[in-house]
Amino acid sequence: MRALFGTDGIRGRANAHPMTAEVALRLGMAVGRYFRRGEHRHRVVIGKDTRLSNYMIEGALQAGFTAVGVDVFPVGPVPTPAVGMLTRGVRADVGVMISASHNPYDDNGIKLFGPDGYKLSDAAEAEIEEMMEGELRLARPINIGRAKRIDDGRGRYIEFAKATFPRELTLDGLKVVVDCANGAAYKTAPTLFWELGAEVIPIGVTPNGVNINDGVGSTAPEKACATVITEGADFGICLDGDADRVHVIDEKGQIVDGDQIMALIARQWAAKGKLSGGALVATIMSNLGLEKNLKAAGIGLKRTKVGDRYVVETMRAEGCNIGGEQSGHIILNDFTTTGDGAIAGLQVAAALVEAGKPASEVCALFDPYPQLLKNVRYGEGADPLSAEPVKAAIAAGEAKLADTGRLVIRKSGTEPLIRVMGEGEDSSLVEAVVDDICAAVEASA
Repeated sequence: MRALFGTDGIRGRANAHPMTAEVALRLGMAVGRYFRRGEHRHRVVIGKDTRLSNYMIEGALQAGFTAVGVDVFPVGPVPTPAVGMLTRGVRADVGVMISASHNPYDDNGIKLFGPDGYKLSDAAEAEIEEMMEGELRLARPINIGRAKRIDDGRGRYIEFAKATFPRELTLDGLKVVVDCANGAAYKTAPTLFWELGAEVIPIGVTPNGVNINDGVGSTAPEKACATVITEGADFGICLDGDADRVHVIDEKGQIVDGDQIMALIARQWAAKGKLSGGALVATIMSNLGLEKNLKAAGIGLKRTKVGDRYVVETMRAEGCNIGGEQSGHIILNDFTTTGDGAIAGLQVAAALVEAGKPASEVCALFDPYPQLLKNVRYGEGADPLSAEPVKAAIAAGEAKLADTGRLVIRKSGTEPLIRVMGEGEDSSLVEAVVDDICAAVEASA
């Protein structure tokens, strides 16, 4: 049973359980012990975003790893996918990214990668939690780990990312707004697009420890949308705090979400014979419009529970090379082991260059079905989804939507919330069904 780990690592308010120096110290010790195999010098790569609390968490993790004999390679602020890439590149035993993704600065989180660069499974995380509760054997003085900073981690990642862009194409003549959310990609993303030829208008590139995701980035794209229009840009990209998710903005300042991005890349790759597995993988939250658009193009859709890690697991099991989430996690595992906002943005840019048409024409592949998501908070110890009135409301809602829509009701993996999502052809009907279910949940919470 996992208590610390949620759908994407450990996350919480900085300097409060579980995001304390004490927990980070024991986590580093447990993870170091978990990945000790053989007699070689063991290594861990540690990346981070730009939160103030990262100084504390990084130091505690480093102490924990070195205490059990693991050498630490800190790389400073880099995108989450760079940690996966560097973990494989330096033959490390484990990778760590310190970030709470799109959350505000006073939250933080820890994501773990195995030696293959992929996020750990639920089973591995559960075993690590169990180890944290027991006695953790320390290294002898002669075997205490060392720390050596990787100074060129950003440069390695930029070269890696550029190699994913078709060599026969260039971004010359394109003006691109790049919103880095004052986060991990504040240096890498603008450089990446500039080196491929684009004129770059950067925003969200002045982190100060407390302004990450504050009025900028994928969760607050309004500034980027306005900048695209005022600057006359061809398109824009909005990254989140650790740059593993992206929204694209067309030349009219309209947001292109993850579903549209996945449809565009899947259709492009299918036309070139590059699509593997005959399908893309998305979560239960992706729009019905995506499913129908793909079906019309002869492309399947495989759904998973919410969380990019589960998308990746299904992609690997089913032999698919494109997957992601409506929120903008786009995984292209021909290139990366996790979501990469900048690389997904480059694939969209390539499609625009090849089409020679405005982003508003290239990226709007389908009209989304009306979709409504509401959250209902519940009290400690409550289990609203097991209450009979809630079950009855859900059944009634499913009957009303029938074949014209669908419902997704689930517990949040990080907060005491019930998330109620409905979508269908009739927006009024969807709203009524969602409200009825929310009312039942509130009464049972």
